[in-house]
Amino acid sequence: MEPAQGPSPRLSTIAVHKETPDLQPFEQDLPNNVTRSDHVFQSTSALEILRETVRILRYNLSGFMAIGALLICPVSAVLLSNVLVDPSIVKRLAIRLLLVSKSSGLPLRPFVEHSCQKFSEMAISTTMCFPLYVTLLLISKAAVVYSVDCTYSRKMFDSSKFYLILRKIWKRIVSTYLLVCTVIVGCLTSFLVLLIGVSSLLSVIGFSPNLIAYSAIIFGLFFSVFFANAIIICDLSMVISVLEDISGSEAILRSTVLIRGQTQVGLMIFLGSTIGMAFIEGLFEHRVKTLSYGDGSSRIWEGPLLVIMYSFVVLINFMMSTVFYFSCKSYSLENGSSVECQSVLEALTVSPVGGVDQ
Repeated sequence: MEPAQGPSPRLSTIAVHKETPDLQPFEQDLPNNVTRSDHVFQSTSALEILRETVRILRYNLSGFMAIGALLICPVSAVLLSNVLVDPSIVKRLAIRLLLVSKSSGLPLRPFVEHSCQKFSEMAISTTMCFPLYVTLLLISKAAVVYSVDCTYSRKMFDSSKFYLILRKIWKRIVSTYLLVCTVIVGCLTSFLVLLIGVSSLLSVIGFSPNLIAYSAIIFGLFFSVFFANAIIICDLSMVISVLEDISGSEAILRSTVLIRGQTQVGLMIFLGSTIGMAFIEGLFEHRVKTLSYGDGSSRIWEGPLLVIMYSFVVLINFMMSTVFYFSCKSYSLENGSSVECQSVLEALTVSPVGGVDQ
């Protein structure tokens, strides 16, 4: 991969190699809020995070595209095609959810039936694709985080060095990911239990089915905001587990501290990436699974194209999460509320892994 000479410096605690001869052309493209003396990147909007992400992508395009093609695309293809999902299992689960909804007092309106169907598909798909998530997708996440870190450090991405680093940090990444999955499943389970409980209570009191349905929608909207915050914290904790020597609950706790004052930016990043992925999933469902031209030849080119588009959105989301981490850390340092932790590259400078030299 080509040298990752990035568009802006990292935090003030990270040393930049001044002797690198070819930095001057790139320094001309620094953001307005980044100076060469303070070495700080701080953003106040998701748009600035996106611009910084595009700069980083542009300066190491081949490296990030390789990560997307080799690691993210296979997962995206399996996820979009639902090749591992058994429709009969999804149907049985959806029917059970509909029965539970009916018994709790929720009217079987089209949106309730659609929600049960989508939730069943998501649950079965996530379960069947979990081995891919905990291997390829997790490695791709670590590779993207490490590549962005290399870009900010003005270092070259070395695949062999990354492999050695991954061996050292793999356990803490997996432990953090498993805890994140537990938190997400716990949130969804709590939502379903509370929704059924509230609906049953309103039904016993004597509320009409329409009022119960409206109450469920309002409750779902409030939960969506809470769930989005949980996803942002969990996603940031994954970046922390790669760049800092903490994992599991410590990474999640540090994420909650680090995100203070930047929650709105994180919500906008989450909203943008969610809309992008949902839009492509809808296109794949409509254009590839449902429609075809004549003999179905449209699937031959539309399917791979949508898989590539979906993989690119996932890649950009991973990169924005990492840039968001550096922005949150900069904001936290500026307000004097952050505890210093060394990144992977800095730790390697102090104690090389397996004989890796800087």
